[in-house]
Amino acid sequence: MAARRPQADTHPTTPAPATGEELVERARALQPWLRAQAERGEADRAVSPAVVDALADAGVFLLLTPRRLGGQEAGLRTLMEVSEVLGEADGSTAWTAVSVAVTNRLACLFPDRAQDEVFGAAPHARVTGATAPTGIGRRVPGGWAVTGRWSHNSAAPYATWAVVGALLQDGTGTAAHRALVLVPASEFVREDTWHTVGMRGTARHTLIARDIMVPDHRVLSVPAAAGGSCPPSGRPDGLPPALPLGLAPMLSACLVGPLLGLGNAALAAVREAATHEPVPSTVHGGPAGSVGVQIQLAEAALQLRTARLHAYDAVDRIDRGLVDHAERARVRAQAGHAAQHVLTAVDTLLNVHGADAFTDTDPLQRIWRDAGIAARHAGLVPAVGYEVYGKALLGIQEPVGLVI
Repeated sequence: MAARRPQADTHPTTPAPATGEELVERARALQPWLRAQAERGEADRAVSPAVVDALADAGVFLLLTPRRLGGQEAGLRTLMEVSEVLGEADGSTAWTAVSVAVTNRLACLFPDRAQDEVFGAAPHARVTGATAPTGIGRRVPGGWAVTGRWSHNSAAPYATWAVVGALLQDGTGTAAHRALVLVPASEFVREDTWHTVGMRGTARHTLIARDIMVPDHRVLSVPAAAGGSCPPSGRPDGLPPALPLGLAPMLSACLVGPLLGLGNAALAAVREAATHEPVPSTVHGGPAGSVGVQIQLAEAALQLRTARLHAYDAVDRIDRGLVDHAERARVRAQAGHAAQHVLTAVDTLLNVHGADAFTDTDPLQRIWRDAGIAARHAGLVPAVGYEVYGKALLGIQEPVGLVI
C-alpha cells in the first residue's frame, strides 16, 4: 500500500506555534510519505505541490520567522534537526525546506513595511533567493530600477517573493554598493535551467529581471546587515538579536542539515543490507560477519558523528549570537568541514554495499548523487572556509569573501 501523507492538525492557513520537539516530530511523521514521493520529485525536477503544502502545514517554511508575522520563531538548532529528519527521507525536500525557511528569515531583516508586504497577506509566504550580486540597480525616483539574472534559486516555482543580490550604482554610474532587494516573485521571468545529476527536485531555476522597480524600503545593504546594522524594528521578536552578525555563516551552517540526513539514510540502508546479503568473493555468509565490513561501518558512523558535532556546535553558536569575526570564521569553516565528513562517510558506505548501490532501484545511488551536489554548494566549499578561519586564527584582516 502506498504511503499516505499524514493529515495536518490545523487549517493550512494557520500553522500552530509549536515547540522544537513538536516541529521535529511533524517532520518525522512525514518521512514514509516523503520517501514515496522522492522519485516523482526527481523525475519532475521539482518537489511536488503536495510536498510543498505538507511542509507548509508542518510549519517548516516559517520555522525561523517571528511569531508576530505568523511564524514559529524557532532557532537554528531546530531547523537543523528538522532538515536532518527530512533529509533522511529525501534530500531535495530537505534542501527546499531549508532554502525557504532561511530566506523567509532573511526577509525579516528588511524594514517593517517590507515585512508586512511579504507576510501580512500570505500566512504561507515562501521567499526564495539567490544572493550573489548578479544584478545592477540604478537610482530612480522612490527607489531602484534593477536588472539582472540570478541562477540557482531553489524552490523557484513555489516562491511568493524573492530576495536577490544587486550592485547599486553611485552617482557616477559605478556599481559601488552591494545590496539585497526584495521583489514579488511574479515580477521575474523564470527560466528552467536546473539540469543536474543530483538534487534534481530542488528546482533551482534562474530568475530574470529588466528594470524592475524596487522601492527603498525593500533594499537592504549587505555590508550593513553583515555588520549588524539592519533597519530598526519597532516589533522585536525572540530570535537572536545578533543574527545579522552571523548572516553569512548562518547561510552556510544551515545547508549541512540535509547532508546529515542523507548520511543517516545511507548508514541505515547499508546496516539493514548487512544483515542478509553475502559479501561477494569471500567466505562470509553475510557482511555482518566480515571484520572489514564492521570496521568500515564504524568508520562511516564516526565520520557522520563528527559532521553532526561540528554542525550542531555551529548552529548553537549562532543561536547564542555571534559577536566577533573569529567566531564567525570558525562557523564558516565548520560547515564545509562537516559536509566533507558526510561525503567521506557516504563513499565508505558505498564501498561496503558494492556495485549494487548504483542500480536504478537502490536509494543509495540517489543519496550519493544528492550529497555530491549539496556538499559542493559555494557556501560549503571547504578550502574557502579553511582560509577564512586560518586568517582569523593568525589575526590577518585580509578579506576572502564578500562577507563572512
